[in-house]
Formats: sequence, C-alpha cells, structure tokens
Amino acid sequence: MKITANEIKPGMIIEHKNDFWNVLKTQHVKPGKGGAFNQVELKSVLKGTKLNERFRSNESVEKAEVNEKKFNFLYIDGESCHFMDKENFEQVEISKKIAGEQYKLLKENLEVVISFMEEKPISLELPKNIECIIESTDVAIKNQTASSSYKPAILDCGIKINVPPFIESGEKIIIDTRTLEYVKRVN
Repeated sequence: MKITANEIKPGMIIEHKNDFWNVLKTQHVKPGKGGAFNQVELKSVLKGTKLNERFRSNESVEKAEVNEKKFNFLYIDGESCHFMDKENFEQVEISKKIAGEQYKLLKENLEVVISFMEEKPISLELPKNIECIIESTDVAIKNQTASSSYKPAILDCGIKINVPPFIESGEKIIIDTRTLEYVKRVN
C-alpha cells in the first residue's frame, strides 16, 4: 500500500531499498530554502542494521503488509520471550534481538502487539507507557542549575534512564516504551 512520506510514523514497517524497515523515529523538517522533507530513522527487520533516510514530502513509499495480533507476555527463557494468544491460547516465541532492550520491560500478563510477516514474527510493540520503580538514583544537589536538569537512574528492570532531580529511589514512575524516557511520577 502506497503512502506519502508525511504519513510515515514510528512503529510502521515500510518497504525500501529491497528490504523491510521498522520506523524508529521521524522528524518533519522544513528548511528555509528548498522543499520540506521527513527525516526518518529506520532499522532493518531482517538484518538489524540502521539507516537514516530523507523522504521528500511529495515522495511515496510502500507500507509493508503485516498482520498485527494481541498477545499476553508469559516468560523469558534464555534468548527467547514467550507470548500467548488470549483467544486460542496459541503460544509464540520471539528472540530478544527482535524485542531490543524493551524485553526488559516485559511483565507477566502484559498485553503487547506482535507484527507478523508471512507467519513470522518481526516486531513487538509494548503499550505506550509502562509503570516502573526507580531502583537507584543519585541524590539531587540543591541549586544545581548549571548542569542539566535531569539525573541518571536505574529502573527495577535494569534499564538506565534520566529522571528529574525530584525523583528518589523507590518511587514509581511512568516511562515511554518507545523512547525509554521519563514521562511522570506515580503518586
């Protein structure tokens, strides 16, 4: 299915340069001189390589035909993550390579969307936001405005992110699963 370059969104899978690419990030750019374009960061579904590509606004790209289905997370076994279809109890196994660092965010019974191409799982989409607990973080120094306003923290799942200075160890926060960035604190 053909779509214009402006319709490319993160999470889509497109066909480009004889390969299938997962769209990681997009940024619409309108320079002062010349035409507008969409700066897109892509990751190859089959090879795992990354590519930054510029698509002019008037260009069209082929959106890949994929089937998406909801599954519940069961468990991690070595290098594989196991999921179950809630309707027919069919199980699917996905390698950690396909999930990327997001596999660390998987919790029992978490509902995810798995994309299939020709019956083969090719990508995993978690809910947009997930609740995590701060395992450890540095103590904020008062009146420290010369440096950035964020400090490093380690989540209960082992992922390192940056959080605002008022966040303390043991607090619950919400993170964006697509960018692995802090969203808000949970009361």
